[in-house]
Amino acid sequence: MGRTAYLGLGPPDWNNDSVRRVVVLVALVIAVLAAVAPVARAAQGVSLHTRLGRALAVPNVSSSSSAAIAIDLSTGKIVFQRNPNLALVPASNEKLAITYAALAAFGPSFRIPTDLLGQGDLREGVWHGDLVLKGYGDPTLTTDDLRHLAREIRAAGIRRVTGRVVGDESYFDSRRIGPGWKAWYYINESPPLSALAVDRGRYRGLFAPDPALAAATILRRELKRQHVRVAGTAVTGRAQVDAAWPLATTLSPPLHAILRFMNRESDNFTSELLLKQLGTLEGFRGTTARGGRVVRRTLGQDGIPIVGVRIADGSGLSGSNRLTAKALITLLQIAWDDLELRGPFIDSLAVAGRNGTLRDRMRRWPAAGRVLAKTGTTSVASALSGFVGRFAFVVLHNGSPVSHFWARRAQDRFAAVLASPYV
Repeated sequence: MGRTAYLGLGPPDWNNDSVRRVVVLVALVIAVLAAVAPVARAAQGVSLHTRLGRALAVPNVSSSSSAAIAIDLSTGKIVFQRNPNLALVPASNEKLAITYAALAAFGPSFRIPTDLLGQGDLREGVWHGDLVLKGYGDPTLTTDDLRHLAREIRAAGIRRVTGRVVGDESYFDSRRIGPGWKAWYYINESPPLSALAVDRGRYRGLFAPDPALAAATILRRELKRQHVRVAGTAVTGRAQVDAAWPLATTLSPPLHAILRFMNRESDNFTSELLLKQLGTLEGFRGTTARGGRVVRRTLGQDGIPIVGVRIADGSGLSGSNRLTAKALITLLQIAWDDLELRGPFIDSLAVAGRNGTLRDRMRRWPAAGRVLAKTGTTSVASALSGFVGRFAFVVLHNGSPVSHFWARRAQDRFAAVLASPYV
């Protein structure tokens, strides 16, 4: 007597849809296991260090102008390293240093204000004097924010302004570009830099050469739409110390949200303004140079090796920037170990095959959805640094120019090895 008959089940009904689905599923599982088994056996026979080295072996990329390192975050053990102390151009991996310093200095909940100040006095619904729109470097400031300020003025009972609308960008210096930038970078890689820029400096569909004047003009228009008449014109200037009174304020999203956009999309404008924001910790006005000193000092104080590190700008566009793989991997490890920094830091990174600058890279298993990293690309540099599973990794490539195709191929292969379940 057959077993199925003994159990009272009878032979399987092959015309039954449920049975056919089970059979197909079992066949697929067997096929996957058959395909994976050789890979697993091969992985078990080759050390992780060897596999990572092989991943980096691509043509048209010089190993002497490259660096790579990977560590096991659970043990702190270095599982691979090559030229860890070589100072290289990091491209947008520079933003990782800015991210770390900003989170350490300000905290993930920090918000950047934009104030509407009054110079004069209010009498019977008339503001006798100027209104001053003072920016503090909010890279997310929009026309909607200025509309909110205009509504606040209306709600305060002001119906007419005898003076002007003044745009004040004095919180930062007035340099519109970063040091060492190619002329082409202006507009193409970043809007004009300013402590007061609305809609990223766009006015009437174009980037305004004077963002603060454009901001004052937009505010004057929004006041008019709220039926607040302004007798004077829109101009630029500075608020008078001890003579300007706060009338209304708008706040940026929290820093962790700003960093998420900055790193996932590799936004140069945001990173440059955050570097100048850091610069205000060292002096009255935020400058790129002051911000660079604050970043370097922060890294050093937190135990990140700064020999060979040079912070020339915030975006990584400048060819004068230098970072080492050792500095970056230490930064990643410290950010991981700090429970307050870990969440916002990692959340700011692009996810392989899912979003940001990695949406079209590593779209297949095992890296897709598991590699979280910051990309970097200029004509002379290509980089990828971040996390995957229990590992942190850094890969930096330089060249004159660098071969982006092969550099990215090496970086993606390196990360995919770490993502493999057989490591």
